[in-house]
Amino acid sequence: MLREIVLDTETTGTSPAKGDRVIEIGCVEMLNHIPTGKSYHVYINPECPVSPGAFAVHGLSDEFLADKPVFAAIADEFVEFIADARLVIHNAAFDVGFLNAEFARTGHTQFNLADAVDTLAMARRKHPGAANNLDALCTRYGIDNSRRTKHGALLDAEILAEVYIELIGGRQVGFDLSLQPSARRSAAAAERAARNAQPRTLISRLTEAERAAHEAFIQSIGPDAIWREYLGETKPEAS
Repeated sequence: MLREIVLDTETTGTSPAKGDRVIEIGCVEMLNHIPTGKSYHVYINPECPVSPGAFAVHGLSDEFLADKPVFAAIADEFVEFIADARLVIHNAAFDVGFLNAEFARTGHTQFNLADAVDTLAMARRKHPGAANNLDALCTRYGIDNSRRTKHGALLDAEILAEVYIELIGGRQVGFDLSLQPSARRSAAAAERAARNAQPRTLISRLTEAERAAHEAFIQSIGPDAIWREYLGETKPEAS
């Protein structure tokens, strides 16, 4: 059973090295590439101001975040939720960099960036030269992102889960079927051939009264009726 966590964060700015902090985490659980409906979401008091540029992106103000828990207070529950799962992140270096900076403060084990699935890198390989931000990918794959008026970690994780499914081949990949696609096609063809080879018996829908009336009609038009030949009867020799 493959367990993956699609993850997104929002932050006070763009550089953890300069003191910017995580202010929101959103996670969506997937098993064998199928969302389970289980998620994790938290707002965090960063203990520092949100930059104007970041606020313009996500709309999370200092006032809104003031009464939220600090990262150290939610670190254990967050680590428990993502434990033993592969992380799926759009532009993984950004989010992992911020989370590792937070873990460095709390003493938790840091993420290995190489273990994360970076959907931005996947999209660039699949669509070289095209725009591969989340909105562009939603447009490309026909995914509804109309609710995304501002960036939000949980909403973006939910949307990214849909994008990720498309990047790895579409929704059919999530079904746990015992046969590979080519084998399933061969099995289906064999089944159709076997079904077509079986003789088909047509079931008469005529009532006994209708059948008797039909026979009486044939008899009424004499022994030379052409219908008798089609019915397999021998036509009487002319006298």
